[in-house]
Amino acid sequence: MALCVASLVPAKANDGIKLVAFGDSLTAGYLLAPEDAFPVQLQSALTDRGYDVTVVNAGVSGDTTSGGLSRLDWSVGDDVDGVILELGANDALRGLDPATTRANIDEMVRRLTERGINVLVAGMLAPRNLGEEYAAAFDPIFEETAEKYDALYYPFFLEGVAANPMLNLADGMHPTGEGVGVIVENILPQVEKLIDQIKAERSTAD
Repeated sequence: MALCVASLVPAKANDGIKLVAFGDSLTAGYLLAPEDAFPVQLQSALTDRGYDVTVVNAGVSGDTTSGGLSRLDWSVGDDVDGVILELGANDALRGLDPATTRANIDEMVRRLTERGINVLVAGMLAPRNLGEEYAAAFDPIFEETAEKYDALYYPFFLEGVAANPMLNLADGMHPTGEGVGVIVENILPQVEKLIDQIKAERSTAD
């Protein structure tokens, strides 16, 4: 009887969830051991909580939002359920026009949403030495884009880590393995919401 009941459960509902961490060096794990990179630590935290989730590292060090947009379609396959979008830091560091950053973030979230892929937008803040006007144009991009497409939003990817010398490498910009652990702990509730969304949509589809 147990076998008969199990056979009635759609296979899709029991499949693991595939997430892609799509970003720059903060995602890629710049100068870190492979096991200390954000996607690896995030998957470990999710596994510890009983989730059947695979987190793929699609971080490219030095990537801007323009670079991300150019590789989005082939980096995120049709088997992907959700994307954690972490881009924008290099745009700000280079002082690129926030209008371009906004257009790129918007296009990436739009494409993913149209493909039925759930998105968690990780926000970034502009360096304050670029001035108040730049920050006012740059900082709201991520939240406003997430709201536009009804995507999940995490305000600041480096929350609790930025400007803390104990949690960053000597360059003061890239987190240590311990720093990545803080990022994972802070963003985890939103990632769990992303997983819940995916599960709910699967259940509805079935």
